[in-house]
Amino acid sequence: MTERTSSPTSTLSGVTLSRPRAVLFSTLFALVVNLVIWLLGLAAGGDFELTDAGTTMAVAPGGVVMLTVLPMVVGMGVAAAMSLRWLAVIRIAQFVGVVAPLATITMTVAADFDAASTVALALMHVVIAVVVPVGLEAMRRGIGVGQDASMEIVNP
Repeated sequence: MTERTSSPTSTLSGVTLSRPRAVLFSTLFALVVNLVIWLLGLAAGGDFELTDAGTTMAVAPGGVVMLTVLPMVVGMGVAAAMSLRWLAVIRIAQFVGVVAPLATITMTVAADFDAASTVALALMHVVIAVVVPVGLEAMRRGIGVGQDASMEIVNP
């Protein structure tokens, strides 16, 4: 005998999300985590300022928000749109979603941030490199089940 239950966001193998929800929830999660890291960086003595052409610029919190939200919404949004025609693009986007933020850590290290700011900003890149492929996987699974909000789970 089997028991049927309904769950809009999970299967036996993991979380599933519609395309818009995957982009939204992934972006919001990464943003919250990155803002917490920013606060921890401030508490550790970071000033999140750099000098460019003799001008000192603060890059947080506005920079943290913009540089978390913009690349994630654009990248995951493009992957979501392309996946309407070509589902395999999600696997490519997962690779890019790991490599791009990790590769751009070098720009943070090369800038003249103080040590606490550099570490915090580098960790923010790592957060994005973790959240993007997980969010895209939830999107892929959601597509696989037809993004049905009333999908069923069969429990033995």
